[in-house]
Amino acid sequence: MNITVVGMGYVGLANAILFAQNNQVTALEILEERVDLINNRVSPLEDKEMIAFFENRELNLTATSNPEEAYKDAEIVFVAAPTDYDDETNSFDTDALESVLTDIKKYAPEVTVVLKSTIPIGYTKSVREKYGLDIIFSPEFLREGKALYDNLHPSRIIVSNESPNSQRVADLLKEGAEDTDTNVLLMNNTEAEAVKLFSNTYLALRISYFNELDTYAEVKGLDTQQIIEGVGLDPRIGDHYNNPSFGYGGYCLPKDSKQLSANFAGIPNELMGAIVASNDTRKDHIASEILKREPKKVGVYRLTMKSNSDNFRQSAILGIIERLKAEEIEVAIYEPTFDGDTFEGMKVIKDFGQFSKNADVIIANRESEELQPVMDKVYTRDVFNNN
Repeated sequence: MNITVVGMGYVGLANAILFAQNNQVTALEILEERVDLINNRVSPLEDKEMIAFFENRELNLTATSNPEEAYKDAEIVFVAAPTDYDDETNSFDTDALESVLTDIKKYAPEVTVVLKSTIPIGYTKSVREKYGLDIIFSPEFLREGKALYDNLHPSRIIVSNESPNSQRVADLLKEGAEDTDTNVLLMNNTEAEAVKLFSNTYLALRISYFNELDTYAEVKGLDTQQIIEGVGLDPRIGDHYNNPSFGYGGYCLPKDSKQLSANFAGIPNELMGAIVASNDTRKDHIASEILKREPKKVGVYRLTMKSNSDNFRQSAILGIIERLKAEEIEVAIYEPTFDGDTFEGMKVIKDFGQFSKNADVIIANRESEELQPVMDKVYTRDVFNNN
């Protein structure tokens, strides 16, 4: 098939590569640098599987920044436009997505449109009516830095069932995967939207739970690792997704948990809003513990959320930085993936020796072998040395 994928972030690029194994794929991306990299078979994102596929696989994939060119031969269009959360409106900002749908209506009104962007519950129904397009929703469940791997080994495939092409879309997502026994669910648009938000909010809840466990242990002088290991041996709880951090962050969890909490307006609940509040409380606690060391200069070891990642959008450590700067603490950053000498007014140091020498305290959301010689300066809550 001729498939167009819009937006070459982690979600869009992972899907473009998945489909390009067996179909002709056009990637639509507004950033010319990413277009050039993709056309030169270089991954624009830090993802091990993506890099390997570009280097070693034959992919029927071309990229363009021209909407008319991207849509002219498309039979199905997958849209992975960003939808950041707007705290003023208590909803996702869907302007970028609406712009894409406007172009599709103009250039390819007969195609089936598959939304991969995260959206409010009820959104697909509203835009189907607004644009008169065959629009369906298929949530993604991809981890940062493991996006293509998770597409190749999906936990489940969910596609809304309100299009004649719904089953074909599900087949496309499955045929490129390496796991062939994946559960496929066809359901209503609105229920599929709810699955996405409830899934990510549960993950935010789990992170918050173990972070609050760690806060208790830290304040009481207890060994966090021993407690978590004992708790995790209960098979109903498990020993996964339990490593304390400075808070949850990244592309999805902050905005999805806020959106779900907003969707609960007028509906009895206590838990959903508490998950969002817990993440802020965790950052307050972390900042307080750092300030107890009375540093004059704090070094931030990596802005990125996870190891082997180049993304620091909504990274929890940014919230810690805000709190330290509010106390007039001098902050410098070690982030080798950042192209620039300053980040939001803070010095970015590329030489680790210089960085560590100048800091009284080094804060790290995740440990690294690089930190071992200066661990006496390091403040982290990383217990298991994993993401």
